Amino acid sequence: MHRYGKGARSERELIQIFSQNGYSVIRAAGSGVNGLSPDILVFRRGRQYALECKAWNGGRIAIEPEKYEALKQWQENTGITTMIAWKVPYDNWYFLYLEELERNERSYSITKKRALEINRTLEEIKK
Repeated sequence: MHRYGKGARSERELIQIFSQNGYSVIRAAGSGVNGLSPDILVFRRGRQYALECKAWNGGRIAIEPEKYEALKQWQENTGITTMIAWKVPYDNWYFLYLEELERNERSYSITKKRALEINRTLEEIKK
């Protein structure tokens, strides 16, 4: 339950940030439970994002192939840019396009080092 609580807090933080910056925000029902949709949808005139939120302090984040495929299908069906929003504790949010994750034996993943190299932060996304 600890991991769910940390994830839910991070989602609420992101919702508040986007709301305070003029975005309309929807948190998906069952966020963190069902694998059929992203956690948060954010909209502001001409900009729209579907965000799968991760709060993790490890050297990499990973998502299961089924979740990855569901997110890809979501993006294809809706035309909404779908991204991974990674909250690195005591640091920033980093935003990653699904295509930036690498396929390995059991998951799709990206290293913290690579996310920092890409350096797509909240400031860039919420403009």
